[in-house]
Amino acid sequence: MQPIILVGIFAAIVLLSLLAAPRKASVDGFFGGLGAHGAAPGLWTLVLSQVTTWIFARSLMNAAILGYYYGIAGTLAYAAYYGSFLTGAFVVAHLRAGGARSVQDWLGAQFGKAGTGCYNLVIALRLLSEVFANLLVVGLIAAAVWEGSGTWAVVLVALLGLAYSAWGGLSAALRTDVAQMLVFLCVFGVAFVALIASPAFDLGAVLTAPGTAGSYNGWVLLAVAALQVFSYPVHDPVMMDRGFLADPETTKRSFLHAFWVSTLCIIGFGFFGIQASLIGATYENQLIGTWSGMFPMWIFAALMVSLLVSALSTLDSALASAARLVVEELKLAPRTLNGGRLVMVIFMGAGALLTLWGNATLFDAVAVSGTASMFLTPVLLVGLIMGRGVPIWSYAVSFGAAMLGALVYFGRDWATFAALLPEGHKYEQLLVICVCVLVAGFAAVLAGARRR
Repeated sequence: MQPIILVGIFAAIVLLSLLAAPRKASVDGFFGGLGAHGAAPGLWTLVLSQVTTWIFARSLMNAAILGYYYGIAGTLAYAAYYGSFLTGAFVVAHLRAGGARSVQDWLGAQFGKAGTGCYNLVIALRLLSEVFANLLVVGLIAAAVWEGSGTWAVVLVALLGLAYSAWGGLSAALRTDVAQMLVFLCVFGVAFVALIASPAFDLGAVLTAPGTAGSYNGWVLLAVAALQVFSYPVHDPVMMDRGFLADPETTKRSFLHAFWVSTLCIIGFGFFGIQASLIGATYENQLIGTWSGMFPMWIFAALMVSLLVSALSTLDSALASAARLVVEELKLAPRTLNGGRLVMVIFMGAGALLTLWGNATLFDAVAVSGTASMFLTPVLLVGLIMGRGVPIWSYAVSFGAAMLGALVYFGRDWATFAALLPEGHKYEQLLVICVCVLVAGFAAVLAGARRR
């Protein structure tokens, strides 16, 4: 009965998304998110869109998994990445104050095509990883619930998400995000209330839980998040795209509201992972199998629906940002509806194919892309915030150090890199890599910085 319920609820959500999508598509709406009458999105449209695209399926699973292994420290470490809304608002405000219309606009003015080229490479990989990771969670859910391959579910959700995303682009993503977020908050809220109201739940135990692997590496990961949180939002085109749609005051308020709403959701979902560790549940299939044995059927179904809704909401926004990147920034396709739709098909197809690769370690994508983004920290702090001139060679060194750091973490088990890294847990190694990337980046940028 459980699979039938999940399919029925998810079908209703897809139908709601199709109904929420705009009836008529325009080029300005597709790429710029403008409404039917050319109006910019309002405050709570931006807030709910920001939240639902950032508490996506991979993030929810990461928060729960880190909570299971490292207790409250692991969940707080992942929640720290949501400080990106605050740092993102700070960066966007400075960009707009200087007249920039996007991150690429500022980088292009400072460093030319080399500056935007390096940045666009990083965000293209980021968008592809978003599509891949969220489809992967869909596959994991289907495999756990139906006890078989989840390939068919990945294909089905990819096609459904592509259908309404390709119709309206960014304007469709904004409108459907609102509907999907409201559904998510209701469904997840019910599951969370049921969790904390259960006799086995002890808030004090959850807030002091060490997890199954001890809390130490959770605190290490919190230090990593603190180092990455300034640059992390800037390499996320979904967040940055929404930073230039409305007036500055509305944009600032939307980021602030999105921060507290999303942080509470992430910590709340992490409680489910911590609770699993406290009752001694065995880790099964990214915790999905664990939850199926822990909770009553209706709570488990609510959790799965929450994950499916968050996956769907992130897919449409990632595709909309991919279309804007390729068409408006890279100019590799015509600025037409069909040009944008073609880009969406390519990104969705590539993301779906990557799910066949077999890597189900969800946090690795966050760690790798977060490390790659760190070349922006010294460049933005010195060049944008302090107003100093940064030469192209400094930018290139910072970029190279970040790319090398991301590669080293990704290939930490390769003999060449393993010999360079200190022995220890992978999060300890990640912390060392992040420190080295920042030291190299700041050294290069400060050495070349000059007064304007």
